[in-house]
Amino acid sequence: MSRFTARPPAVATVLQDDDRCRVTRWDFEPGADTGWHRHGMAYLVIPMTDCSFLIEEAGGERRVEVPKGATYTRPEGVEHNVVNGGTEPMSFIEVEFKR
Repeated sequence: MSRFTARPPAVATVLQDDDRCRVTRWDFEPGADTGWHRHGMAYLVIPMTDCSFLIEEAGGERRVEVPKGATYTRPEGVEHNVVNGGTEPMSFIEVEFKR
């Protein structure tokens, strides 16, 4: 749940969840957020649209532009809130790697 009640929640749709990975599609309206969370697994992100991320972290916030089709990975333990900081809907696929 978001700590910012004025923001709509991002919509998470689990596409696959097996013994090797969990694949989730995230859809965000402008201003929507995931809510603060900690990743329990390393993960890969694949934007389905151009993404204008506003990343809120313990030490502050930053903006990151990631084009459709680009990929990036993050390690287990990342804590943040992901916000659609743009004016258009955005979506991405998140693949979490199980050990």
